[in-house]
Amino acid sequence: MCGIVGYTGGEACVPILLEGLEALAYRGYDSAGVAVFDGEKISLCKAQGQLSNLSVLLREQPLAGSCGIGHTRWATHGEPSYVNAHPHMDDAKQIALVHNGIIENYQNLKQMLIQKGCEFVSETDTEVVAQLIGSLYMGDCLSAVLAAMRLMEGSFALSILFYDEPRTIYCCCKDSPMVVGHSESASFVASDIPALLPYTRDVCFMEDKQIAVLRPDGVDYFNEFGLPIEKTLTHIDWDVEAAKKGNFEHFMMKEIFEEPVAFKKTLEQYVSVKELRLKTDIFPWSQEEAAALKKLSIVSCGTAYHAALLGKKFIERMAGLPVEVDIASEFRYGDAVLEPGDSLMVISQSGETADTIAALRMANGRGCRTVAICNVIGSTIAREAETVLFTYAGPEIAVAATKSYLTQLIVLYLTALDLAQKRGRMSAEAVASRILEMAAMPERMQRILDNRERIQYFASRAFSVKHVFFIGRGIDHALAMEAALKLKEISYIHSEAYAAGELKHGTIALIEEGSLVVALATQPELLKKMASNMEEVRVRGARVLAVTNGPADGVAANSHEQWELEPMEETLTPFCAILPMQLLAYYMAVQKGCSVDRPRNLAKSVTVE
Repeated sequence: MCGIVGYTGGEACVPILLEGLEALAYRGYDSAGVAVFDGEKISLCKAQGQLSNLSVLLREQPLAGSCGIGHTRWATHGEPSYVNAHPHMDDAKQIALVHNGIIENYQNLKQMLIQKGCEFVSETDTEVVAQLIGSLYMGDCLSAVLAAMRLMEGSFALSILFYDEPRTIYCCCKDSPMVVGHSESASFVASDIPALLPYTRDVCFMEDKQIAVLRPDGVDYFNEFGLPIEKTLTHIDWDVEAAKKGNFEHFMMKEIFEEPVAFKKTLEQYVSVKELRLKTDIFPWSQEEAAALKKLSIVSCGTAYHAALLGKKFIERMAGLPVEVDIASEFRYGDAVLEPGDSLMVISQSGETADTIAALRMANGRGCRTVAICNVIGSTIAREAETVLFTYAGPEIAVAATKSYLTQLIVLYLTALDLAQKRGRMSAEAVASRILEMAAMPERMQRILDNRERIQYFASRAFSVKHVFFIGRGIDHALAMEAALKLKEISYIHSEAYAAGELKHGTIALIEEGSLVVALATQPELLKKMASNMEEVRVRGARVLAVTNGPADGVAANSHEQWELEPMEETLTPFCAILPMQLLAYYMAVQKGCSVDRPRNLAKSVTVE
């Protein structure tokens, strides 16, 4: 959730820290600050609110130095304020640190430290960590960090400055991401890759309870016992420009426009388009294993959970394999029935979603076959899953997921095709036909983007509604859930998704004059039923927008406006239908003057419970 950056090298560190914090601002924050060591003292500068507030302060009160750490805070312990903002220091002002995560036993540690004479000024668990390390420091920085790690319970990523070790940054983590990089004459640390991209493409991903010691001339790594270890570099091939806004007003719109390219790149990783065949050896199960599968469990959160629901529809329909889908936060604390040899799939854009990681570790501990769909090479989930199916969305900066959701759907759809072929449910010719149609999808998607003015005009007339209901059946219901989430998270308009057949069982009572109902009606065999549902809400005063798979009989009479997709095989409709839903949410939010890329109270990567 929060963002960490650190730099030690030969240049002034403040501009580099601010640039890194800006690159991580999408993660969500309510305050920001930096700590800089100028060779004589460690100085702090903190500000509540936007990064621009911190930048103004640093222009008015410059901090000189070539070694520093920075942080954007998303409040967990203590309200957003100057005092609670990071960095924090110990009583002796010899140690400064920033922290992501939650220290679960901080109250016990705080009481112990108070009894030893420590005086606290903030409400945060982070100040407890600073005071703890200060109390343990006896001249050996590494030993103090190791001792503190043994006492802390919960999740943490820490970057620490010690007065006694100039131009050095100590870093460690547990259940919270941390990435370290080095260039010719400087070392860097961050909580996510975009902050490092301008300086290095070769990075090391920190693992639990490892320690990194950053100096301008290199990085040393140690395990939890203080013994030196070697780390393997991972090369990141993301385009630096992909993490910038370019000519777009918002990252979200830029990323929606990148969806046709993301679709093509992800498809080509798993499919030989020229030969119209799957690269079957990339997928997790052999033909014998696929035939022997009795069920598949999928666990995820938020948008990834909605992708999983569509994945269930794809796999059950095409491969005839039962699929169970769970929200990770429910799965990890429920009575999950997992047996050795069962297959569990997790989905996470960042690969650092705390609840999803916990579910993955539970499955690994029970001897299950684990598969991950993930967008970030080297992330925790990518490292710990037995098999990883990467998406190729590139960096996604806006909090609202768009291209990452689309690429997750592609991987799920291709997994369904692979299982269907290996289980004898679809012939190679039938699979080739689907691949051929998928190869044409980016052009269809681009035409939707090129004709977006109609969606923008609709949003300009509808943005003042108080309630929006998305209805659909089967595949469309799963898609409706993501459409409703997109609208509510960036426009703050109350929106819900309902199975259309459930309207009469209570939810139709919510329909009133002026309600907006978006009816997803892309499945031909369910069209008549959907037309009836549209009529039910229309006669009760709702304004109905219908989204259809080509021309659809009966829809015009029961809706006020129709958006027709180009006709396609019905299971493929979510790939195109999601675009107008994302654009509708975007334009509604813009019309309302909302913060599109950074919605209130939300963070991009949820690394704490």
